[in-house]
Amino acid sequence: MMNSQGIKGPPYKFIYGNNKQVTKMRMEASSKCLALTDDIFPKVQPHFYTWINRYGKNYLSWSGVRAELVISDPELVKKVLRNSEKKFPKRKLSDIGEKLLGNGLAFIEGGKWAKHRKLADKAFHGERLKNMTPTIIASVETMLEKWKAQESKEIEVFEEFRLLTSEVISKTALGSNYLEGEKIFVMLKKLNILVSRNISKTTIPFINKLWKSADLLESKKLEKGIQDCVVEIIEKREDKVVGGEADSFGDDYLGLLVNAYHDLNDKNKLSLEDLVGECKTIYFAGDWQEKARREVIDIFGNPNPHLEGIPKLKTMSMIINETLRFRLHRDPYLWGDDAHLFKPERFSEGIGKATNYNAAAFSPFGLGLRSCVGMTFAMIETKIVLSMILQRYSVSLSPTYVHSPIPIISLVPQHGIQLLESLT
Repeated sequence: MMNSQGIKGPPYKFIYGNNKQVTKMRMEASSKCLALTDDIFPKVQPHFYTWINRYGKNYLSWSGVRAELVISDPELVKKVLRNSEKKFPKRKLSDIGEKLLGNGLAFIEGGKWAKHRKLADKAFHGERLKNMTPTIIASVETMLEKWKAQESKEIEVFEEFRLLTSEVISKTALGSNYLEGEKIFVMLKKLNILVSRNISKTTIPFINKLWKSADLLESKKLEKGIQDCVVEIIEKREDKVVGGEADSFGDDYLGLLVNAYHDLNDKNKLSLEDLVGECKTIYFAGDWQEKARREVIDIFGNPNPHLEGIPKLKTMSMIINETLRFRLHRDPYLWGDDAHLFKPERFSEGIGKATNYNAAAFSPFGLGLRSCVGMTFAMIETKIVLSMILQRYSVSLSPTYVHSPIPIISLVPQHGIQLLESLT
């Protein structure tokens, strides 16, 4: 059927499909390091890169016995993501994938998704976002205070930002302390690695019922550990209400989830599995530096950033948009022959002009009803963090940095990101 429409692809291999080829390509690619200006696409997604070049923008491949149509044509992407006719359901997760995000907003569907999305929209919009700003600033100040003692020394910023994200999410969305959040983050990170490691492995249903792999057993243990941590946080909220220390479960995201968990109306009620699933989902984010610093000083001066000034950060928005594009959108037909180069000036006249007003050409947070609910929160947090760093420090890459991005669900630096910082 696909051949008749001009769709070709790598030949099917018995039971394994193309999984063995994908695994081999990924292992070979992961061993290679890159120069800073090299195209990262052949390294991070070698099978997509190879087969798009060989078979065209849309091709058919096989994940085990399941056929998969891979599309990179923006109009088709837009049609699928907007999914107005509900013709494109979410793919079924693997057993290990279920442990990571199975009951969360990203993979549930239908009425259940609508109920969860309504709660999430309420938590991450309007006045609630404004109230999160002081908490974000306080967490960044704590991080930067620690940097003072390391002035002119190398800083591992990937780990620093991971810890910062853990603290911000714990405090703003779930109202818990840093240590509680860090425990969950560590277990989710391990689960993330297990999912990535098994993403191209062939599963044979009847064999999986008889024999469970070490990774699957480990994922079950991690799943239980995460659930125990979340239940402990919930019970502390419940105890405060029962003991009269609080008159509600709170108005942050966790408070809204716990309220729904206790709701007597079945239409609004969440199960414990749903609640834990949403908590897992929410936990689971040179010259241009000088231009951005001048802009930050012009808008905020030396005091900490304020929400009213965030939308005015045009240069910073260009840098962030180009960073988001750099991860996902690399088609020379859409972005030019320099698509592999970091050029924030692409966005100098806005996203519309940069994409020739093609909505699907730039969709780092998805499109349509299922676009990322945390997009505004993520952009505000990123701009606050970068503004506060630029107000205080000048940074440069350390000579020890090795450029080797790899996909572990999202794109991460294989060997971290080492920076040298000095006071401005």
